[in-house]
Amino acid sequence: MKRYSVFAIAREALNHHQGWERAWKSPLPKASYDAIIIGAGGHGLATAYYLGKNHGIRNVAIIEKGWLGGGNTGRNTTIIRSNYLQDPSAALYEKARSLYETLSQELNYNIMFSPRGLLMLAQTHHEVRGYLRTVHANNLQGVATEWITPERVKQLVPIINIDGPRYPILGALYQARGGTARHDAVAWGYARACSDMGMDIIQQCEVTGIRSENGRVTGVETTKGYIGTKKLGIVVAGHSGQVADMAGFRLPVESMALQALVSEPIKPCMDVVVMANTVHGYMSQSDKGEMVIGGGTDGFNNYTQRGSFHHIEETLRALVETFPMISRLKMLRQWGGIVDMTGDRSPIISKTPLGNCFINCGWGTGGFKAIPGSGWAMADLMARGEPGPLAAEFDMWRFREGRFIDESVAAGVAH
Repeated sequence: MKRYSVFAIAREALNHHQGWERAWKSPLPKASYDAIIIGAGGHGLATAYYLGKNHGIRNVAIIEKGWLGGGNTGRNTTIIRSNYLQDPSAALYEKARSLYETLSQELNYNIMFSPRGLLMLAQTHHEVRGYLRTVHANNLQGVATEWITPERVKQLVPIINIDGPRYPILGALYQARGGTARHDAVAWGYARACSDMGMDIIQQCEVTGIRSENGRVTGVETTKGYIGTKKLGIVVAGHSGQVADMAGFRLPVESMALQALVSEPIKPCMDVVVMANTVHGYMSQSDKGEMVIGGGTDGFNNYTQRGSFHHIEETLRALVETFPMISRLKMLRQWGGIVDMTGDRSPIISKTPLGNCFINCGWGTGGFKAIPGSGWAMADLMARGEPGPLAAEFDMWRFREGRFIDESVAAGVAH
C-alpha cells in the first residue's frame, strides 16, 4: 500500500496525479475463509483490522449488502466520549477514545479526530446530582472528567443562554478530550488497512442464510453464492435481529430510527460538543460550518432511514431556548439511521448459541464513539473463542440472568 504523505502528494503532482492506487480492492469472494464478518461498517471493519493486527488472522472476508460505511457509520453525528458511569462501559469507551487519539497515524489515514471537548449540560437538580456522581466514578475509573459551573459553560460556549426560564444551565459534566471525528474517514481508513493485509471487502453482497453442521457454523449463503468459513462475526447494527434469526437464535434488541440534521453553513461559533439531555438534543459545528444537530430515537420500532418533520420540531423547539441563534438558521438536510437498542442501553459482544458464531450489536445511539474499542474486543472474542476483559460483561445472556449494565439513566441519555 502506498503511504499517504506530503511527499507522496508532491510526487503525484509531477505525474498529474495519475499514479494513485485505489484505497481498497474489490475482489470476488473466495470459496472459503478463516473468518467472515457480516457488515462493512465501522465496527465490522475494525473487528477485521484487529483480527489481523492483534491476532494474525488475515484470511478474512468482510461482506456488505450495500456499500462500505453506508449504514449507521455514515449517518451519525460523530460524537466521541467515554464519560459513562458503569465500570464496564467506561473501560470499553475509554479504550475506544484512547485508540482514536492515534488512529490517523496508525492507519496512515486522516480521520480528522478533534478532541475539542464535550459538555453534558445539567438543566435540573436531578442531573446535577447524577453528573457529580459520574465525575466521582470517572475519577476512580481513570477517565478524565470534571464538573464545571454555569459561568465556565458560558466561557466555553458563548452562544448559549444559561438563564433560560424552562431549562436554565446549572452546570455541566465536561470531558476535555471528548470530541468528534470524520465518520466516513474512520470506515475508509480501516478498509484501506484491511485490504492492505490481504482481506477481501465484498460489497453489494447480501447474506441470505447461514449454514451450520453439528451445532457449529460452516458458512453463509449470499447473493454471490455460498462462502465457507470457520468463524462468523455478525456486526450489522439495526439488522442484527434479522441475521440472528438466520442463525437460529433470538436477540433481546429492538430496532428503530435515530434522526439527525444539519443547518446551512455559518461562520465558526461553537468549538465544543454540547449535549442537552433534559431536552434530548445535542449539537456541534462541523468543519464546513454546519450545525450538526441530533436528538432521540423514534418512539416506535421501524427500519426507515429518512428524516421526519415531527422530529425536527421535537428536537429544535427545546434547543432554541438554550441556543437562541439557531432559530434563524435554515435546515440543509436531515437523515436517519437504524439503531439496535437493548433493554439496558448497553451493547452485546458475545458468543451465541451457534458454535463459532459471534455477535456485536446493541450499540443503540452510541456506536460511533466505540468503533475502535468495539473492534478490539470483538476481534479478541473471535480469535480466542472467549471474551477478553473488555467484552466479558457484555454477553447476551446477562438479560436472562439479571446482570444489567444500565446506562439508560446513568449516562443522562444513551448517545
